[in-house]
Amino acid sequence: MRGVRVVLPYHLRNLAGVGDEVRLEVTAPVTVRRVLDELEARYPVLRGTIREYGTGQRRAFLRFFACEEDWSHEPVDAELPAAVGEGKEPLLVIGAIAGG
Repeated sequence: MRGVRVVLPYHLRNLAGVGDEVRLEVTAPVTVRRVLDELEARYPVLRGTIREYGTGQRRAFLRFFACEEDWSHEPVDAELPAAVGEGKEPLLVIGAIAGG
């Protein structure tokens, strides 16, 4: 088990009733899918807010960052950097901004 740190955008932190950062125990290999599975298991209110219900695809206006790299378009089963799996660096869930 790994102590993975996850930082959520403000609106999701409020919805889940958590602080700036959530720490989750995730079984190796640590992947985006496993982190989100654990996050949604612990905070069921977040189901459907980060991933679509039916497809499990990332919602359009959310991005994932790990170790200053955009992981939004990486396979969800790709292993995250070791620093994230070890809890040294957080997985960031960032709300994208759109407009014109």
